[in-house]
Amino acid sequence: MTDSTTADQQSKSRAFHALHAAGTFVLPNFWDVGSAVLLQNLGFKALASTSAGFAQSLGRLDSQVTLDEKLKHLQEVASATVIPINADFEHGFADAPDACARNLVRAIETGIAGASIEDWSRHELYDATLATERIQACAEAAHAIDPSFVLTARAENLLRGVGNFDDTLARLATYDNAGADALYAPGLANEQQISDVLGITNKPINVLCPFLPNTTVQDYERLGVRRISLGSALANVVTQAAIDASQKMLSKGDFSWVSQGASGKAIQQLLS
Repeated sequence: MTDSTTADQQSKSRAFHALHAAGTFVLPNFWDVGSAVLLQNLGFKALASTSAGFAQSLGRLDSQVTLDEKLKHLQEVASATVIPINADFEHGFADAPDACARNLVRAIETGIAGASIEDWSRHELYDATLATERIQACAEAAHAIDPSFVLTARAENLLRGVGNFDDTLARLATYDNAGADALYAPGLANEQQISDVLGITNKPINVLCPFLPNTTVQDYERLGVRRISLGSALANVVTQAAIDASQKMLSKGDFSWVSQGASGKAIQQLLS
């Protein structure tokens, strides 16, 4: 990175870090440059990528994106926006701690302000010791470049069907001690589980809201949750709208759905 690019990245990291310090904020997930710019201009203070949503935009399934494709995606979005970007960096595109850390450094060089690292290899959960070593290596590498960079450690048990909540808590506690700046267990499904996670750490936690669709920002704030993300939910809503419209055209020759779309003028205002 050039000196000006480094300064911009670190400025965004400081802003992102500050968002985690108090209150509760929504971190919506974009899937391409256009959706990122639109969400930014709607007024969100920071954005996150979604591995599933981005893969779908390429006509693929989650976990089928390469490291180079991910880095290109992050660089394009970071260059097109002025607010902090958090990367869904999956498993770091490597198993070994040092390789995972090197890849994260490459991601930071795209201009992102934060990233999450999973303890899921795309096939199975990493051994807890290895998973912790991966977080420690990533934290050391990231913070050597930028002390304000927000590294989020993800415990994937619940999302991957393992269902061992005690192990989820144990993993998050070790990731906390290994240097993670925020903790994330996608799949938390009730307030008690959220409270249990909050009880093992003083670090901010991220909650994936599609698992609690009736919980409001005010509810999360009352609990003490700092960050709320959407995963691929927004991308899936857009995809479902396209499916519904297509099925109406194919089965009924019905074009009445066009009245439900955003106007060209509204889109122009949000993208300009």
